[in-house]
Amino acid sequence: MSSKSLPLAGVRVLDAATFIAAPYCATVLAEFGAEVIKVEQPGAGDPMRRFGSPTERADSSLAWLTEARNKTSITLNLRVPEGAALFKRLCGISDVVCENFRPGTLEKWGLGWDALKAVNPNLILLRVSGYGQTGPYRDRPGFARIAHAVGGLSALSGMPGETPVTPGSTSLGDYLAGLYGAIGVLVALQHRNAGGGGQEIDIALYEAVFRVLDELAPAYARNGTVRQPEGTGTLNACPHGHFPTADGKWVAIACTTDKMFTRLAAVMGRPDLAGDDTYGPQAQRLAARDTVDRLVAAWTGSLDRAALIERCVAGEVPIGPLNTIADIFEDPQFAARDDLATVEHPDLGEVVVPAPIPRMSETPGAISGLGPPLGNANEAVYGGLLGLDASEIARLMDAGVI
Repeated sequence: MSSKSLPLAGVRVLDAATFIAAPYCATVLAEFGAEVIKVEQPGAGDPMRRFGSPTERADSSLAWLTEARNKTSITLNLRVPEGAALFKRLCGISDVVCENFRPGTLEKWGLGWDALKAVNPNLILLRVSGYGQTGPYRDRPGFARIAHAVGGLSALSGMPGETPVTPGSTSLGDYLAGLYGAIGVLVALQHRNAGGGGQEIDIALYEAVFRVLDELAPAYARNGTVRQPEGTGTLNACPHGHFPTADGKWVAIACTTDKMFTRLAAVMGRPDLAGDDTYGPQAQRLAARDTVDRLVAAWTGSLDRAALIERCVAGEVPIGPLNTIADIFEDPQFAARDDLATVEHPDLGEVVVPAPIPRMSETPGAISGLGPPLGNANEAVYGGLLGLDASEIARLMDAGVI
């Protein structure tokens, strides 16, 4: 499917942000047809270019190729008046701007919301920062690890009584903020297209993390409950955690109801464990959590992972492997749903990246290209969109404006 036939075709986005959060929003929009122009500092570009695993191209790490896909790149120094003026001209012919500078930075350059909406009243400005545009912490720098901590997620992660850990090694808070940003942009586009004009969207990294913590807020407000790290299990169900297998691997088993535990006990060949006078009722399993988990672990540890999963699936017991990325590449479920996309790069050959989601029946997302070379669209944007002649473009390059 060509980008012209995708639902966001005709929407132009200026991605003036760096690293992951706001740029990820722009990437999601690009996968569904938006034209995304990455605005980067002349010379260095987005630091994401050098973040993560390097490739043969010095300006294109694997992280950059993955997360800057479907974009073109221009270089522009927003810190100088001529650069700010060019950016305003681009805002005048664009629909969305994504930025994640510290609050006040755009204003310092004369590019705050009031200045941009004066140029284009229909513009949508997405602003992502550590703590948002308001509040006593607004001027503090923010990163995903800090957002996980402040938003309440890190305090829940790890083993009871041990040092809290970061939830995985990815920048989860950045990706969550980017997804909420995409939702905000789509809502704002709907509002604008109904005649409501443009608007400013303000997202804090910590808020995106806080929003996904299920009942933590009402449980504390109502009962004073402060949830602690629960390790590999949960206090609300048993057995419900990670269990070893005979071949040195791990599985996740989730028995959230008595019926599920009855099925597990049958698969284990121990239906007696699910009796009313043993561990059949959830309350009795929770009271004897260590014993139940030890019995289940002894059983899972007697079987190789593949055999264990086969038995549990046949018995309708919820189970799944703790997949490494190597496992994912061999997993038939990922293959059946084309979750791994192979994209041809002109210099690097085939690069495998996660496929676009969500899966749409009529307008599926697409990957038209990987993270672009720095400034690859300068001529098309400055010469084509803005109508600057070659001599003016050369002068701006010599002056360090672009």
